[in-house]
Amino acid sequence: MSQANNVFQLVAVIAEREVIRYTPAGIPIASAILQHRSEPIEAGIKRLIEFEISALAVGEISGRFSQAALGGSFWFTGFMARKSRNGRSLVFHITDFAAIEIADELISQNLDTGAKNGIR
Repeated sequence: MSQANNVFQLVAVIAEREVIRYTPAGIPIASAILQHRSEPIEAGIKRLIEFEISALAVGEISGRFSQAALGGSFWFTGFMARKSRNGRSLVFHITDFAAIEIADELISQNLDTGAKNGIR
């Protein structure tokens, strides 16, 4: 079996964001809460999906993420990982993001997102 992929993409709003903190090794981390809302079709029926998810921007991207507008909609890409080594809850690690207008342009340039509801 080949190595499994852990790629998570989400269109969401930055609802809350903490001030950048630093690990003991000096790596910057920005923590946030993202809110998602969509209405995908499931089994022929429209379904309202709303949730909040914890997210982290680690390293160089944390600076750009800390400058992004609170309440702004963005297309996020990253991966899911445990919040702590022995924990069961997950956190979304953001590896890239773009303002929704820029993301719409990328999608219109034949980028196959694989989903219509903003989640992949």
